[in-house]
Amino acid sequence: MATPRSMGAIAPDTKGQNFFTNDRAIQDLTRLYLDDALCGAVWPQLEVLGHRVANDLDDHAMLANRHAPVLHPRDKYGRDRQWIEYHASYRALEQAAFGDFGLHSMSHRPTLANWDQPLPVFAKHLFTFLFNQAEFGLGCPINVTDSTAHVIRLFGSEALKQKLLPRLLSTDLDELWQGAQFITEQAGGSDVGQVTTRAVLEQGEWRLYGDKWFCSNADADIAMILARPDGAAEGTRGLALFAMPRKLENGDPNRIRIVRLKDKFGTRSMASGELRMDGASAYLVGEENEGLKQMLEMINWSRLSNGVKSSALMRRALHDAITVMKHRVVFGKTLIEMPLARRQLLKLRLASEQSMSMWAFVANQLDLIERGGIGSNAARSIVRLATPILKMRCTRDARQVCGDAMEVRGGCGYVEDFVNPRLVRDAHLGSIWEGTSNIISIDAVRRAIHQNSCLRPLIAALQERLEDVESVAPSIASELREWLGRTEDAAIAVAERDEEAQFRNITTALYHICSAILMAWEGVGIASRSGDASRLLWARLALDHKVVTNDPLNPAPERSELCDCLMKEESVEISRARDLIT
Repeated sequence: MATPRSMGAIAPDTKGQNFFTNDRAIQDLTRLYLDDALCGAVWPQLEVLGHRVANDLDDHAMLANRHAPVLHPRDKYGRDRQWIEYHASYRALEQAAFGDFGLHSMSHRPTLANWDQPLPVFAKHLFTFLFNQAEFGLGCPINVTDSTAHVIRLFGSEALKQKLLPRLLSTDLDELWQGAQFITEQAGGSDVGQVTTRAVLEQGEWRLYGDKWFCSNADADIAMILARPDGAAEGTRGLALFAMPRKLENGDPNRIRIVRLKDKFGTRSMASGELRMDGASAYLVGEENEGLKQMLEMINWSRLSNGVKSSALMRRALHDAITVMKHRVVFGKTLIEMPLARRQLLKLRLASEQSMSMWAFVANQLDLIERGGIGSNAARSIVRLATPILKMRCTRDARQVCGDAMEVRGGCGYVEDFVNPRLVRDAHLGSIWEGTSNIISIDAVRRAIHQNSCLRPLIAALQERLEDVESVAPSIASELREWLGRTEDAAIAVAERDEEAQFRNITTALYHICSAILMAWEGVGIASRSGDASRLLWARLALDHKVVTNDPLNPAPERSELCDCLMKEESVEISRARDLIT
C-alpha cells in the first residue's frame, strides 16, 4: 500500500498553503497600488483569506460543485412555492463571501474593523482575486449583488435606495438580499435590442411579462431586468431598467416562475435557470428610456469582475502546477528541473502575470472615476476601452492556462478528485459571460475606439508610464514605445476601415502591449520600494513572446539566465535587470 508521502509524490496538491503569503507578485502589487495605511489595513484579512481559499473553502467548493442545486417546484404541502435546494457547502461559501468578508459590499460601505471607509476598486478585487481561486461559481452572485447596489446607488430614486441598499449590502445572511442580472432571451443574447419582455404600468405599478433564457443566481432576491414598456420604441432605445424582487412586501412570492435549471458545463455550484414572468411586480430604475445605458454600468462593472475571476483561475492553476513541479519526481529529478517543464511553467506564469497587471490597471482607473476631479474624464475613456480588452484576452488565456496546468499534473489532473477539471470547465464561461470574444472585440474596436474615441487617452496613459521606465531601463522602454506606436496605428487603421475580421487581432495586440508596458512600469515602481525589479523580466518575456511576431522555426531568444531568475523567484536588482532585458 502506498504511503502518504509516495501518494503525494504522484500528485501533490496545495492543501495547507496560503495563496496570499505564497504569492510574492500579488503582495508586491498590493504594496505598489495601495498606500501604506490601506495596505496595512487589508493585509491581515488577505492573509486570512489566502489560507482559507487553499483549505476549508477549497474543500467546500469541491463539494458544492459535485452536488449541484436542485429545483423544487412545490413545497411539501403541495403549494406552488418554488425553492432551490443547495448543498451545505455552498451555504458555507456564501457565509464566507457575504458574511465573513463582505466581498459584495466592500465598495459601498466600511467592511474592515480597522478601516472606516469603503475600499477602492483595486483593494476590493484583491479579495475577489483570492476568493475565486477556491470557487468561481459563487463569484457571479457576489459580483451581481455588488453591481446591483452600484446601479441602484447611481440611478435609483431615494426611496428605492432606502428600500434596497441596506439589504443588498448586509453581511447578515438572514437580512441579505442577493442580486442578479437577467438580460438574455431566446431571441436576443448579445443583440439586446431584440428583448421582448414587456413592462406594463397597471394602476401605478409596473408589471413584467415575458421569459428570460439564462438567469444566473436564479433565485436572487432582487434581479435587474431590461424590459420594453408598452408603446416604447423598438431596439435598444425603447428599453427600461427594472429591479424585480423575488418576494412582495407582504412576503408573498412575486409572479415569477423558474421553468427549469440549466445543466451547465461549469460553475455547477451556482443555480442558473430559465424564468417566466407573468405580471411580476417591479420597480423602475432611473429614466424610462435610459435602460440600456444604465444596465451597461452594471455590465462594465461585471466585465472587470469577469477579468479578475479569470485571472484568479489562472493563478489557482499556477499554484497547483508549481506544487506538482516542485514535488513530483520522475527519472530521478523533480519536474521543475527539466527544460520542457520549466518552459511550460513560464508560459503559464507569463499569461497569469499579464492578467494581474491588466486588471490592476483597470481597477485603478475606476478609482480615478469614483474620486472625480482631474483625470477622471480620461480615466472614463480608458476604462471604456481597457475593460473589453481585459475581458476578451484574459478569459481566453484562462482556458489555455487551466488546460495546460491539467497536463502538468498528468493523468491525475483529468480525475475529478483534483481541482483541474473544475478549473477547465469554469474557465470556459469567462469568454461567454458578458459577451463572447467576437462581441467584445466589436465593442472594443468599433465602439470604444472608433465611435467613442477612447484609444488616445489609453495610449497617453501608457506613454506616461513609459517615461518612468525610460529613466531606469531606456532600452526596453524604447522598444515598448515603438511597438505601442505600431499597435496604435494598426488599431486606428482597422477601426477606420471597419475591418471586422481583424477586430480580435487588434484587441489581442492592445492587451499584450498594454500588459508589457504595465509590467515594466510596475517593475520600476516595485524596485524603488523593495529593490526587486524582477517584474521587468516578465515585461521582457511579454515583449518577446506576445508582442513581436515569431516564426516557430525562428523563435524568440531563449534568455536562459533571465528565465532562471524567474524560476527561482529571485530578487533582482535594477542593474542586473537592465542587463538581463537588453
